[in-house]
Amino acid sequence: MAGKQNPEAGTLETLNEQECLQLIGAGGIGRVAFGGAPGPTIFPVNYRLLNGEIVFRIREGGTMDESLRSGIEDLEIKIAFQVDHIDETNHEGWSVLIQGPAHHVPESDIKANVDSWAGDDRNHYIRIAPQRVTGRRINRL
Repeated sequence: MAGKQNPEAGTLETLNEQECLQLIGAGGIGRVAFGGAPGPTIFPVNYRLLNGEIVFRIREGGTMDESLRSGIEDLEIKIAFQVDHIDETNHEGWSVLIQGPAHHVPESDIKANVDSWAGDDRNHYIRIAPQRVTGRRINRL
């Protein structure tokens, strides 16, 4: 209805790259999106932020592993990584989106533990080198 305002509406704030990386710095669960063989694909992953890059584990030979291998040397496959936090009670929250190339990384190059809640067979590492970092926060009025 015109003239009526939602009393639970908030203000939307754009976050800079540093704020975005600070919000996701503790690690946790995020979502990875990419063009898979059956079409657009999204998977939840446990991640860590290491030296400004997103690192997570996948199953070698699995859907994500196969989709992120082009077979062409030096061809980078860009993917999206998203994390959000929603506080429904207070009508507040934030969302961070990172886009960049996915790189297969040997376990020996990872200097920290990255847990995988999906199972121990996730022994292959992927890192995302951020090329674009965006975020939004909604604050209650």
